[in-house]
Amino acid sequence: MWDYYLGGKDNFAADRAVADQVIAAWPGMRVAARENRAFLGRAIRYLAGEAGVDQFLDIGSGLPTADNVHEVAQAVNPAARVVYVDNDPLVLAHARALLTSTPEGRCAYIQADLRDPKSILAAPEVRDTLDFTRPIALILSAVVHFLLPEDEPARIVSTLVEALPSGSCVVASHGSTEYGTKEEADVLIKIITAGGVHIAPRDARDFADIVFSGLKLVPPGVVLLPEWRPISATIPRPAAREVGTNAAVARKP
Repeated sequence: MWDYYLGGKDNFAADRAVADQVIAAWPGMRVAARENRAFLGRAIRYLAGEAGVDQFLDIGSGLPTADNVHEVAQAVNPAARVVYVDNDPLVLAHARALLTSTPEGRCAYIQADLRDPKSILAAPEVRDTLDFTRPIALILSAVVHFLLPEDEPARIVSTLVEALPSGSCVVASHGSTEYGTKEEADVLIKIITAGGVHIAPRDARDFADIVFSGLKLVPPGVVLLPEWRPISATIPRPAAREVGTNAAVARKP
């Protein structure tokens, strides 16, 4: 569905059918998908450049598309290293596109689930590619809202963050229903759930509590996607209810 929202070709009729229902209920869905991709690009460029981070652990990476994490990071620092993680077998089938690293850098991919953070951290591909004595950027782009309360999302995220060394960063975005009406949110969640996907939208405060507890937020903090370090202050930005997604970057002291 996400690939379809972004205008990709790697999706099935069933994906498109549910996605079209979502778009009918919330026309801003495609806007949100594009804005999320743009935010991720800005965050990676900031980390690889200004913040000097050259290692990235992208969990819930999704299907390869334009401006993948390693492409953005290695355009800034050719020696950057990236590990992609996803639980979708379809992503595994397309993983070669995620492994086209520069000669100076390195890329790896593992099929694993965010709900089992210890298996991700212990994976040989992760340990062989990333140096856990130096800062690592953990990327949780539009994925934490798939963790339901019973999954204990705060425990999952803290397990990952605790394994990272000081100076590491967390990049995350999270769907929210705080910018529309409750009726719209209920319809949207019902459609997504009927399509076999479970989602738990959270407002900015709950998102921050789950993902960024104990971390130092990078200005401007938790904001709507297009508000995080926009490229230009003069470019018009979509309305809050079109975007419906909060995002932030934070550093581990």
